[in-house]
Amino acid sequence: MVLVLWDIDHTLISTRGVGRELSAAAFLRVTGRPMREQARIDGLTEPVIFRETARLHGLVTGRAEFEAFAHALTEEHRKRSTELRERGHALPGAAAALTALEAAGATQTVVSGNVRAVSEIKLHVFGLDRHIRWDLGAYGGDDDVRAQLVRLALERSATRAAEAVLIGDTPADVEAGLANGVRVVAVATGRSSEADLSAAGPFAVLPDLRDTEQLVKLVTSAAT
Repeated sequence: MVLVLWDIDHTLISTRGVGRELSAAAFLRVTGRPMREQARIDGLTEPVIFRETARLHGLVTGRAEFEAFAHALTEEHRKRSTELRERGHALPGAAAALTALEAAGATQTVVSGNVRAVSEIKLHVFGLDRHIRWDLGAYGGDDDVRAQLVRLALERSATRAAEAVLIGDTPADVEAGLANGVRVVAVATGRSSEADLSAAGPFAVLPDLRDTEQLVKLVTSAAT
């Protein structure tokens, strides 16, 4: 049995700017300040993004402030889920990939920098949640470090690293998988080029998720 660890943003979905707007709304609710700028987000977890964004605004925050932000961010996603659906989209091949991996016998979950509630909303909005075992995943609320999230997912699923494959769109995804001995299939569906992803040392790099047959072969061969 293969365990597939999916990243979400720019791997399975694109929010096309809505995500930043929702973060800004939650930031204003928690800090009382408009979010003039946001820290770099690619490959980082939500606690780190919030902390560094707050620092850009001259604020020092702790766990309590992050928990308040996570709650506000979840509420914003629920409140504006229709807008998220209308403006964002599932990336090409994402739905077919999830279905094909399910048919191939893979267990699928999420390793995401998003908090769990937001992860669930995002995939549900685009109809990508049917094959996800949420209880086996790891999320931004669990740890600041992405490599630790991979470790947690392996522990929660009682899976050996050799039986798992991570699919993500950033060098940080690749590094988090490799730090735990997990092979990575990188997809150049985000801001990182195929060359940038290859340099991080994944098992394979794909331009996107459109070639379902190739993806299934890569995943099953990587974990044998």
